[in-house]
Amino acid sequence: MTQPPAEDRDPGTEPGRDPRLPGFAQGGAWDACPPSATLAAVLEEVSGPDWRCPDATDDELVGVLRRWLAVESWVGASKLGVIQEMFRREELPGPVGQWQGGVQGTGLESLLHELALALGVSVQSADKTLSLARELGERLPGVMALLADGTLTYSMARTVADELAVLSDVDAARAEALIIGRLAGKTCGQVGKLAAQAACTVDPEGAEKRRRAAERDDARVRLWRQQSGATALAGSGLPSDEALAAFANVGARAAEYKGSRAFPDAGMDQLRVMAYLDLLNGIAAADRIARAVARAEADARSAGDEDADPGPDADGPGPGPGPGPDIGGGPPPSPSPSPSAGPEPGAVRLSALADLIVPLRTLLGWAGRPGEGHGLGPLDPGLARELAAAAALSLRSEWCVTVVDSEGIAIGHGCARAEKGARPGQRGRVGGDPPAEPSASSAAASSAAFPARVNLTIPLSALPGLSAARGSPGTRWRFTPRDDPGPPDGYGTWTLTLPGGREFTVRLGPVPVFDCDHRYESHAYQPNDTLRHLVQVRDGECTFPPCSRHARESDLEQALPYDQGGRTCTCNAGARSRGCHRVKQSPGWNVTQPRPGWHQWTTPSGRRYTQGPKRYPA
Repeated sequence: MTQPPAEDRDPGTEPGRDPRLPGFAQGGAWDACPPSATLAAVLEEVSGPDWRCPDATDDELVGVLRRWLAVESWVGASKLGVIQEMFRREELPGPVGQWQGGVQGTGLESLLHELALALGVSVQSADKTLSLARELGERLPGVMALLADGTLTYSMARTVADELAVLSDVDAARAEALIIGRLAGKTCGQVGKLAAQAACTVDPEGAEKRRRAAERDDARVRLWRQQSGATALAGSGLPSDEALAAFANVGARAAEYKGSRAFPDAGMDQLRVMAYLDLLNGIAAADRIARAVARAEADARSAGDEDADPGPDADGPGPGPGPGPDIGGGPPPSPSPSPSAGPEPGAVRLSALADLIVPLRTLLGWAGRPGEGHGLGPLDPGLARELAAAAALSLRSEWCVTVVDSEGIAIGHGCARAEKGARPGQRGRVGGDPPAEPSASSAAASSAAFPARVNLTIPLSALPGLSAARGSPGTRWRFTPRDDPGPPDGYGTWTLTLPGGREFTVRLGPVPVFDCDHRYESHAYQPNDTLRHLVQVRDGECTFPPCSRHARESDLEQALPYDQGGRTCTCNAGARSRGCHRVKQSPGWNVTQPRPGWHQWTTPSGRRYTQGPKRYPA
């Protein structure tokens, strides 16, 4: 369609109004034109400053919105077209579907990592986008055309591609032909239903194929932080029979909790959440109910005598081994509870410790700084205190302290070592009184031990205040100095006291980030334990910018290879996930460290991307 001339003026246009606005009314010339750069330029002009669309009628305003949506679809199609060309230039073999959802071979891995950097997404997301580009470009050209002309949105096109992905090339073409003329004007849900119906029509066994493919390829359990700060845990691609049975078990456990009358303020949704987590964590219904009853009795006693001392907690940990050596001895191991201590009542049974970052000032009552949980993201101060308190109840928890500069970069670090002969005292809630109105689920869970690997952060600027105060009166957490040698030898030796009374020695050594004196260098290919741990603390995650794999779960790898003269030292070592490590070693890729902790990646296209050290909340 020919674009309307910009100078055309509708005879009825009011003086001072943009003459092109009537063209965006329903049935107008601009309302029906296909998306293009010309349309985008006109939309920018008629939208005006801050997209206020001055002088536009309501009808014209809707028309402008719809054309912006069409331009968005056109841009999406353009992006997919360029991605498809990148794939063509790689000359990678294999039809669509043989590699979708997972990388195979160095060439494809390299392309996906280049895409991830260019798009600012994870490698997994880049994989899905490349799959969509190939699906629409090679198997569903009609759907691609509808995306390009603005008939379909990006999400609609992806929905069609996902529904038809299990079909053969011939059946995919047949299914597309059945629905291509019926997609205009539909919602995303309606488009998905049409595509699913077409898939079943051309291949009656398709529904079963999709289900079995999902159970095979899409089965996963995901954990993520919701915008509210709460946490979501969900499974997908589950076998239907087992999922139905599991949901019934959750309902039955929730009904048991309701029947116990131990949770009078909890609704059924809260009880189902409680049951769901208890079943996963192996917590018996009787234990959950008993804890709720005990807490209610304790709250009643507290209400009668606010100054009463509840006395030692019957579930308090006995003397046991500490989390591990200080920084001079390498990273802390993962100790098991002392056999004499017995099991921790109500403990969450974790084979691997959860990773938490908690600002020490938040625990000491000096500030309300948020924390961070790996896989969870930011933790509000109240949740950070609760999780740290729960970790303090477990003998399996490991404790570190990291000193950060004004930008949150780690410049000092020490791992806690248990004091010999330390005797645990009363265990209690961090910061004094409990929250005003805790939910039934959080109140019950707060008394459970939560084994975790906890990194307590403190700004360098706050250390003098701690030294002057000689501790942190008024809280059950304490961090008190023993000496203060100062840089470059470190940031002193301190005593960390947990709410239960256990004490740990923490020697804070320096973390090289701006320059390196090679004090931690290993004169061999393999790093020593101290070097490995400090690099993990400094980097935090894989140093490939889009990758979020924890540094502890990644390889420690030299930027300049050891066999080419590279040092096994903080100024040349970095955390790389196994996949990113492979890509770094593939042709065309290069990684350098302009200074310790700053990792500069150069891709086969010549683009450079830099990842700096982790910024810690403190």
